[in-house]
Amino acid sequence: MRAVVIHAAQDLRVEQREAGEPGPGQVRVRIAAGGICGSDLHYFQHGGFGAIRVKHPMVLGHEVAGVIDAVGAGVTTLKPGQAVAVNPSLPCGRCRYCLEGAAQHCLDMRFYGSAMRDPHVDGGFREALVCEATQAIPLPEGLDTTTAAFAEPLAVCLHAARQAGPLLGRRVLVTGCGPIGVLAIAAARMGGAREIVATDLSDAPRDVALKMGADRFHTDGLDRYAADKGFFDVALEASGSPRALLGILPVVRPGGTIVQIGIGGDVPVPMSVLAAKEITWRGTFRFHAEFAMAVEALAARRIDVAPLLTERFPIERAAEAFALAADRTRAMKVQIAF
Repeated sequence: MRAVVIHAAQDLRVEQREAGEPGPGQVRVRIAAGGICGSDLHYFQHGGFGAIRVKHPMVLGHEVAGVIDAVGAGVTTLKPGQAVAVNPSLPCGRCRYCLEGAAQHCLDMRFYGSAMRDPHVDGGFREALVCEATQAIPLPEGLDTTTAAFAEPLAVCLHAARQAGPLLGRRVLVTGCGPIGVLAIAAARMGGAREIVATDLSDAPRDVALKMGADRFHTDGLDRYAADKGFFDVALEASGSPRALLGILPVVRPGGTIVQIGIGGDVPVPMSVLAAKEITWRGTFRFHAEFAMAVEALAARRIDVAPLLTERFPIERAAEAFALAADRTRAMKVQIAF
């Protein structure tokens, strides 16, 4: 089979790998669609992110869906020909966090397309993937694999929305309108937000942000929302920009919540503002139960991801796909078709 393999920064290759046979409790999935994520781009552009570096060739990708073509011994709930979305998280199920129901913090997590471990965990940008049967989430009738490949980033945003608490009737700010930001908009809208305002430094994502549920979109700052100690009940910070975070503090109401989705550099935070306004600043990391919820939301068309899909490239043009995905002026979400 062919796979998309990163060797070092700017060194992306399509190579032959063994497809493998499913063992007990496993299935083999013929991958049909894979979305290029921001972390994939970091590996492609920089050879890693932060202190995490690619030390040896690694298959990229964790936003994938396909069709089962073989099952291992003991698998009774899945069968060949069944379309599935593949959950890229494989927690150990034994550590204290798994046992507490917080598997996203697993002490022995294996996550597809990640160089955090050594040896690295190969990802899903390959024509065939052997995974645990528990990672293969069946697609309800009518949900195609192109759409189902959005389940992973949507799950990230559903988890972030849950971190914010109830959104029904809330005024929500979303900063940063890349794929995660606009899916956060959709998650907030599905959660019953009363009003959603989106911001970005570029005007390029305006149309997608509005189609995904934003009421207004700004590129020129948030001063208009700062009166009377702030306007927003919740801010979903998806840019990872220190500037964006500092711009949020004046416009969040006393008692409001900021959920930090984007990961950027360190930033000095005015602690006096956090304290005086009694603001809750929460982190959010990956997902767990939300992956199956994302598949259900996509199948029920509670969230329409069609506005996000910019283009699909065949696997042999993977380098072109990555180049387009890296250009935020032209692309929102780029997929590879296998």
